[in-house]
Amino acid sequence: MPAPVNTFKHGLAEGRLQIGLWSQIGSANAVEMVAGAGFDFIGIDGEHGPSDLVTILHQLQACAAGGATHPMVRIPEADPVLVKRYLDIGVQTLVFPQVETAEQAAEIVSWTRYPPQGVRGFCGAPRASGYGRIKDYAATAATEIAIVVQPETMRALENIEQIAAVPGIDALFFGPGDLSADMGHLAGASRPEVIETLLAAGARVRRAGKSAGIICTDEATTRRYIAAGFDIVAVGSDQGVLVSGCARLARLYR
Repeated sequence: MPAPVNTFKHGLAEGRLQIGLWSQIGSANAVEMVAGAGFDFIGIDGEHGPSDLVTILHQLQACAAGGATHPMVRIPEADPVLVKRYLDIGVQTLVFPQVETAEQAAEIVSWTRYPPQGVRGFCGAPRASGYGRIKDYAATAATEIAIVVQPETMRALENIEQIAAVPGIDALFFGPGDLSADMGHLAGASRPEVIETLLAAGARVRRAGKSAGIICTDEATTRRYIAAGFDIVAVGSDQGVLVSGCARLARLYR
């Protein structure tokens, strides 16, 4: 049985823009529907949503059933035990919130590698290895694991080049909401000064040779980020699509 290929990681390596949708509902059915829509990735949110390890397992299975969309999972916190469990159920792309230093980033990388390269705990037949059918999984797993860290404070922005230089870090995905709050503008992700800060930060990431990511729901601003070189772009969320779609339909018949 061949090891599954991380299409998201390979797409970035080949210079292809990755467009995705964020999933906050925590529903396997919703993920299955989104997976067939044609996005490059779906961001399954374990930080700001009701999803946990078991429900994310169900969402991974739904994603595989629904289409070719790659599941990118944001875990609730940077914890080595959580990382081990998410990797074992088959997550290949992990997103880590609130990363501020290169030291944090390097420690995170070590949690995703088996000894002697890291400290990931070994399991003989996890779901990630096809329950033991992928015989060389332990030796090859790291090549298909993508690590995405989130700089979400001004302190993190000060350390962007050092974080990007950490071996094993594939991308820096900015959290506009937390960053704007740290800048003194709660719920201010659309403020011009926040957007300019993000554009400048993204350019620094790209100059450092790593991928830059963002989530944005405004089309004009999203296109600015893409034009500036952001190559991981979440263009909305399943929750947002449902809420806005329902409101639009209700207005249509009122």
